[in-house]
Amino acid sequence: MKKLTNRALSVLLCSFAIAGQAIAQNPKLSDPEVAHAAVTANQIDIGFAEIAKEKSKNADILKFAETMTNDHKAIIGQAVALVTKLKVTPLDNAVSKQLLADAENKKKMLRSKSAKDFDKAYIDNEVSYHKAVIAAVEGLLIPEAENAELKELLQNVVPALKAHLGHAEMVQKMFAGK
Repeated sequence: MKKLTNRALSVLLCSFAIAGQAIAQNPKLSDPEVAHAAVTANQIDIGFAEIAKEKSKNADILKFAETMTNDHKAIIGQAVALVTKLKVTPLDNAVSKQLLADAENKKKMLRSKSAKDFDKAYIDNEVSYHKAVIAAVEGLLIPEAENAELKELLQNVVPALKAHLGHAEMVQKMFAGK
């Protein structure tokens, strides 16, 4: 399991271009930190979708962005309900801080794209982002979660993330060669 965690963390680090000593080593996360990282990852994708809704005129991109907004808000709602039930306060940590910092760079890049180049940049980012998040959830967050209900919530989210990836890859094919 440690090899899987290290491999997933490496994928996460490469995919998000994360450098930094706090994350470069295999982090140990408490349940409040796992919960915070999971919510942060969902909030980030909602942020990307909001940019798409502002900049894109493409119906497929807009539909995808709307799906991301709705689905990730629902996942956040489930996480909030669980931490409320468990009386746990999500705790900021090096992983979530680095995710947010990298997301700000991605948002700047997306905002800088011309209307002509935006849709491809957005969907390419969504494909890589979902691959990284799936790897992080499966290889870092699930193994680090100690509470059975938190672990189950994370496990139940993976199929939705994989469906998002499949949807993003389908839309991405429309922009191949552009």
